[in-house]
Amino acid sequence: MDDWKIVELFWQRDERAVGETSAKYGGLCLGIATRLLADSRDASECLNETLYQAWSRIPPQRPEKLGPWLGRVTRNISVSLWRKNHRQKRYSGLEQALGELEDCIPSPENLEQKVESAELGEAISWWLGGLAKEERILFVRRYWYGIPLRELAEERGIPQKQLAQKMYRLRQKLKTFLEKEDGHYENCGQLRSV
Repeated sequence: MDDWKIVELFWQRDERAVGETSAKYGGLCLGIATRLLADSRDASECLNETLYQAWSRIPPQRPEKLGPWLGRVTRNISVSLWRKNHRQKRYSGLEQALGELEDCIPSPENLEQKVESAELGEAISWWLGGLAKEERILFVRRYWYGIPLRELAEERGIPQKQLAQKMYRLRQKLKTFLEKEDGHYENCGQLRSV
């Protein structure tokens, strides 16, 4: 079923919307949650919460692209659960991807403050906008969706070691960009030219 028809079912408060959403995007959402949490039971819980959120938020929201919207909702739910469980030291799935990015962010003593701020996110978005499309997709799939290097390498038909080097170079570019712009996040509108 087309996305706009599914969204219309939500707007009509027709319960078939949940079933159609699960049939079309359940695998995508479950994959995102599983990669981030590395626990199938918690991933299933995230899928159920995503479907509940879709029912609760549509309406008033009317997403134009249902798949990415659901992916973002699933990721946010998964990250929240990961944080809760990480305090209990139960997961390593998302921790590995975040560990790779750790060296890219300048001023580690202020990391929590900067991560919490929208300015750092905006700076990273500007940096991503300057990358070639393939690099941008690769970066987002690895660090937003938490897809393992092995899986990304298989998709592209290249050795995992070669992809790991490419990801390392991308992280170094991000690090250089952020170090160069450290303290200038309020001027993110001007970062596009860098």
